[in-house]
Amino acid sequence: MSYDSAGPDFCRLIFVGMGSLMTMTSRRLMLVHAHPDDEVTSTGLTMALHASRGDAVTLVTCTLGEEGEVVDPDLVHLAADREDSLAEHRITELEASMEALGITDAVRLGGDHCYRDSGMGTDENGNAVARDELHPGCFWLADLLEAANHMVALIRDRRPEVLITYDENGHYGHPDHIKAHRVAMYGAMLAAVPSHRRDLGEAWQVPRILWTALGESAMRAGLRRLQEIGDAETFGGMDPDGPLPPMVVPDDDISVTVHAPELMHRKIAAFRAHASQIQPDSGFVQMFEHESAHGMAGEAFRLAGGVPFPEGATDVFAGLD
Repeated sequence: MSYDSAGPDFCRLIFVGMGSLMTMTSRRLMLVHAHPDDEVTSTGLTMALHASRGDAVTLVTCTLGEEGEVVDPDLVHLAADREDSLAEHRITELEASMEALGITDAVRLGGDHCYRDSGMGTDENGNAVARDELHPGCFWLADLLEAANHMVALIRDRRPEVLITYDENGHYGHPDHIKAHRVAMYGAMLAAVPSHRRDLGEAWQVPRILWTALGESAMRAGLRRLQEIGDAETFGGMDPDGPLPPMVVPDDDISVTVHAPELMHRKIAAFRAHASQIQPDSGFVQMFEHESAHGMAGEAFRLAGGVPFPEGATDVFAGLD
C-alpha cells in the first residue's frame, strides 16, 4: 500500500488492513494508554484539540481496567472481587469519554479482552508495584514480543506522525503503565524494520515519540490550587513547597506544553464519563475546573525520540511539516 504525501488541509479515505475506513491526513496522532480513563488525565486536552482541528487521533488502550477500584456505590457489584464484570461497563465509559473528546478511532491492544488489567500493589514506601498474585491473562505477564506485534500492526496501519505514551516508570509505577511504555516503544522500533513481520504491513518509522510528563512548576501550582479548594487528600496532601514524587520532572525536561483552555470543558466531561473510577466532585476534577476558569489548562510532554521541536513549540506536530 502506498501513502502519498498531502498538504495539511487535504484528506483522503483509504481502506486499511483491519477492515475499516479511516481518514488519513498529514497530521496523525496515536496515544498508548494502559486503562480506560488514563487517556483523560495526561492527554485528554491534547486529544480534544487535535480532534477539533480535524487531525486523525487514534487511542490504543491496553486493558479494560477490570481490577479498577469502583468509587460509585451503585456500581460496586461489578468489581473484580464480586461479579468481575467491570470490563464491559468500562467500555461504555470509554466510549462516552471518546465522544466528549471528539475521538472516533479508539481500539484495544489485540482486541477487547486480549489483556486483563494487572491491578496494583504498594511497597513499604507506598510506591506502586506489581501484585504478589496475578491473573494469568494480565498485561504485566504478557509476552512482550506478542504485545509489541499488536502495536506494529496498528502503527503500520495508522502511520502516526506522533506517538505518545508513558515514560519508563509508567508515570507513577503502575505495572500496566510500565508495560504500556515497553510495548509502545518496542512496537515503534519493530514497526520501522522492513524485514520484521511483513505480514503486519509496510514498515513505518514514527517521526516523533513523546512521553507524558508533569513539570515541577506546574505540579507545585496544581498542589496550591488543591489547597485553595480545601482538598488535602488528592496527592496525599503533598506540600506544594516540599519534595515531589519521581513522576515530576524539572521544567527544563519538558519539550512541549499544549495549552487549550477553551477545550477544558471537554476534558472535564471525559473525566466524568468514567464514573466508576472518578467521583464527579473529586479533587482531580475540581482542580481542572479551577484551571479552566483561570485559563491555565495545559498538558506537558518530553521528547523521547525523533524530530526535535523548534524553539517555543506549543504543538505536538511542530517542526514536522
